Amino acid sequence: MKIYLDNNATTRMAPEVLDAMMPFLNDQYGNPSSFHTFGSSLMEHIEIARQQVADLIGAFPSEIIFTSGGTESDNTALFYGIGADSGKPGLVTSVVEHPAILETAGHIEQTGHPLGLVSVKSTGSVNLNSLEELVNPNTGLVSIMKANNETGVIMPVKEAAEIAHKAGALFHTDAVQAVGKIPVDVKAEGIDLLSLSAHKFHGPKGVGALYVREGLKLNPFMHGGHQEKGMRSGTYNIAGIVGLGKAAEMGNCFIAEEALKTASLLEKLETGILKGCSGAFIAGASAERLPNTSTVLFKGVESEAVLTLIDLAGICVSSGSACSTGSKDPSYVLTSMGISATDANTAIRFSLSMYTSDQDIDYVLEVLPPIVEKLRKISPYA
Repeated sequence: MKIYLDNNATTRMAPEVLDAMMPFLNDQYGNPSSFHTFGSSLMEHIEIARQQVADLIGAFPSEIIFTSGGTESDNTALFYGIGADSGKPGLVTSVVEHPAILETAGHIEQTGHPLGLVSVKSTGSVNLNSLEELVNPNTGLVSIMKANNETGVIMPVKEAAEIAHKAGALFHTDAVQAVGKIPVDVKAEGIDLLSLSAHKFHGPKGVGALYVREGLKLNPFMHGGHQEKGMRSGTYNIAGIVGLGKAAEMGNCFIAEEALKTASLLEKLETGILKGCSGAFIAGASAERLPNTSTVLFKGVESEAVLTLIDLAGICVSSGSACSTGSKDPSYVLTSMGISATDANTAIRFSLSMYTSDQDIDYVLEVLPPIVEKLRKISPYA
């Protein structure tokens, strides 16, 4: 038996997405940049996918640039944003961003750009007062994630964008965990740049997109060709792009329905865990969160021990970001919320998807509480 509840790490590709991709992995293998019809005719499918992605986030197709995924999109947005105006070299982001943002921001700081890190409240939500204090006339870019990958806490992106724009700065959001799970509207929320990745909402790995608001001139991050209007060189991953487009189309059609279903299952999971496991509490419980994400802390029980035993029972979860797997350090997201390092090391992240069933949750609630209580009895920290 396999119960997969680690969907913030990656999702199962939807069968409909695979079906859409297959022709471009077999007979239609031409290069869309070629002169001949066998290749060039495939550009039509790329443009259809561009429209599908644009529709999902309320953008124009001309504002979508295809990339290899969220990390490339984040890097491109940050390097572009701090270079767009030489008179505004500062970068401001939050302490709970994904490593794709924080590590890039650290590199940018080393090249001489001022860096400000916004604090978060105990709920895990960005502290807008802290943001206002850090943003100044020298700030060129503000980057605040749409939703946190560990806690699922949804950030006040619209308000953050207003603060950035008031100071004359551009605003970027890493929406990798949000797109396809909750509505995202780049126009209504005042977003200038947005990152997304297909494999987080049932598309293929290795493909994503960067939204660049109309009127912004992007300096190429990758050189060597004319693709994407010269802004992102490289042979088109047409199968991946088509898969991204199909996943976006499905997300756009079913997002409200699936969010309600997933939220109901998540509530059932959380209620069962809190009832069945003494000392358990949920990070960011009082904040608005993604309908699929819950990080539960089991006080006195190390997460590594829980992960080992539930993995043996066929349940796939994580202790936080997949990009931090193997680290012995407590989650910086949780400690930034004021949670002690000891308690942070007891955290387990559950992340559901459209394929999660009632039976999956029932099995977890049958298996997990006895494991936690068994470990609590032998734990020196209990």
